[in-house]
Amino acid sequence: MIKITFNAFNFLRKKLKEQNIPYVEAVMEFPDGYSAQDIIDQFGFLEEEVEAVMINRLVKPKDTILKTGDRVALLPPGTPGSYRLILGIKNIKK
Repeated sequence: MIKITFNAFNFLRKKLKEQNIPYVEAVMEFPDGYSAQDIIDQFGFLEEEVEAVMINRLVKPKDTILKTGDRVALLPPGTPGSYRLILGIKNIKK
């Protein structure tokens, strides 16, 4: 098992709240070999609802395998606004 710290933003929070899933600095455990895409799928998000994944404050591909201690954030389209190019959201391979 791996243990991560999880955050979600904007309307993704509403969907998680409806499922009673914590979404702010939530410590979560997942099986070894789990990717960010696995979390997206487990929480029931559509592909177009999650534009980018940040792992340890860097935008990473959704298929990145997570490790214990990782900080993972799901970003919907339009987030974080003017910083999108700086963070590399437009350049990341999905």
